[in-house]
Amino acid sequence: MKRRLVIAAVTLATAAALVAALGACRSSEASCATAHQCLPGVTYEGLHREQYPPQELKGKTVVVNFWATWCAPCRKEIPAFNKVYDRYKDDGVVMLGVLHDYTVDDVALLNFMSDNEFTYPVVRADEEILAASHYPRGLPTTFVYDRRGRLVTRHEGPMTEDQLAAALERALGR
Repeated sequence: MKRRLVIAAVTLATAAALVAALGACRSSEASCATAHQCLPGVTYEGLHREQYPPQELKGKTVVVNFWATWCAPCRKEIPAFNKVYDRYKDDGVVMLGVLHDYTVDDVALLNFMSDNEFTYPVVRADEEILAASHYPRGLPTTFVYDRRGRLVTRHEGPMTEDQLAAALERALGR
């Protein structure tokens, strides 16, 4: 009897935690900053000090891609990301390339971006962004969030143009 009560209590507590986390993602009033399945409530800052705060990303489909200049698989996916971003940016898609590379200065990064014809913004990773994204284990790692801020896709490793487009189609509800 005691064992059944303990199992029921644990099951109920787990279900309540899951409902609370999902509710945080669904509610436009609630902050999803701490929910693992939601767009982090952090401000991303671009190289030219442009800001991407949570209130600006609200209601948009957001792609957050962690990468580095020294990462060969990351460099391989850049052309695909450029094409997909150009195709979807008018649909309310925001793509942020989060540079997780402390070895490159701003001038070298701007040259790298020019050489690779980046069409989407690049922001530098900081401790707040890394912690909010639960410290991606490998590079590249890509997160795709729908308009309600819910995680639709988490992909470790390089993504092809078709994979990223399919993830965006899901996030856009198509």
